[in-house]
Amino acid sequence: MRGMLAFVVLVFACSAPAAELTAGAAQVDITPPRGTPMAGYYSQRGAEGTHDPLFAKALVFEKDGVRVALVSLDLIATTHGMVESSRKLIAEQTGIAAKFVMISATHSHTGPVLSSRPRDDAFGGTHKLAVEFMQGLPVKIADAVKKADANRKAARVLRGVGQEEGLAFNRRFHMTDGSVGWNPGKKNPRIVRPAGPSDPSVPVVLVETADGKETIACYVNFAMHLDTVGGLYYSADYPYTLAKSLAAVKGDGLVTLFTIGCSGDINHINVNSASPQKGHGEAARIGTRLAGEVLRVFDKLEPAEGPLRASSVTVELPLAPVTSDEAKAAKEVIAKVRNGDKPAPKFLDQVQAFKADDVATRLGKPLSVEVQVISLGDDLAWVSLPGEIFVQLGLSIKDGSPFKQTMIAELANGSIGYVPTKVAYAEGNYEVVSARCAAGSGEELVAAALKQLREQYGKK
Repeated sequence: MRGMLAFVVLVFACSAPAAELTAGAAQVDITPPRGTPMAGYYSQRGAEGTHDPLFAKALVFEKDGVRVALVSLDLIATTHGMVESSRKLIAEQTGIAAKFVMISATHSHTGPVLSSRPRDDAFGGTHKLAVEFMQGLPVKIADAVKKADANRKAARVLRGVGQEEGLAFNRRFHMTDGSVGWNPGKKNPRIVRPAGPSDPSVPVVLVETADGKETIACYVNFAMHLDTVGGLYYSADYPYTLAKSLAAVKGDGLVTLFTIGCSGDINHINVNSASPQKGHGEAARIGTRLAGEVLRVFDKLEPAEGPLRASSVTVELPLAPVTSDEAKAAKEVIAKVRNGDKPAPKFLDQVQAFKADDVATRLGKPLSVEVQVISLGDDLAWVSLPGEIFVQLGLSIKDGSPFKQTMIAELANGSIGYVPTKVAYAEGNYEVVSARCAAGSGEELVAAALKQLREQYGKK
């Protein structure tokens, strides 16, 4: 396959009778101090306080000498440097190999800015508090994994998939003028139909002690943007209510790991309704409905058993085309943004400028990204993808996976921003303007994931 490097499948087997599975979970508070610049928008804003704390949550499995760690962060994204530093510390402190650790972000827009590219730096990434947060984050991530590993007990894993049809909506629409609109507004008479699907599935993994008397963790995945709350207070957004609701049922010791599925073109806005959909009340509504569906899934869970397996592949993705004139114009726009010029450059002009500058700075060097698969027997598979992935790409992986249940965590093990489908590139608008990778990149990620899933399936 074009663009694929260093394919490594790590499969472990044991000729002796299979040992019992052990599992442990933990969470560590990673909430930054007040005043740290916040992420999520093309503007600077400093946090005024905390509505609910942000966490690094970890779930560790071990069987037959193989240990894997799944980590979820209440943050806008992950960066390559953050992941590599965290994996190094995790390996040193627990012995869990780097490629057996999957680190993803929930995509909360009410967390701190993560300094990794010019856009972040323009909106607070070089602030002293932001720099200190990033420097200390790998230590806290490793601490969560270390605690989860120390908490391991004989365990059983249960799985199931629910459906929540009324929460997630495609945010791209075919319009009456023939264009494809992005977030065109509620009750807009120019909307013809959505330009793509959504994914209503709610995959759930429940981890209990072997005797079933204690719940260790609940892993929930859902494909919908976390841009519900807004404002100037730290918040995990709707996963906060989800976790709180499940803990009310299963006990305060429950660690709920939420990961976001492929939702680069998916949000919570129902354009057919005129009702406002913003703020903590909306996040609570979404989290409560998700929790209700998870509880319904609890009634039909099935066991997941078998060996633990992991693999990883590096894929080199071609850059989006940027001309020398576009790169020059980008410098001028970014300078105006940094200087705080009024009026500020138009939104899409800013999006294009930061993309063009990022791409031009690479001097033609492809984007090296990781696609990882972790599986348990032939029942469960977790897939990592490195950006905000269009939902159709995720559905293609699920449809092609041989596993009974496949979950995709986007914004995992680093992030390159938006990854649209080939079709969407021709349609244009925000996500396409922002994308650093060229058309066809998403389909390469799908192929890399499916190859690993098929390699792992059935291996003993």
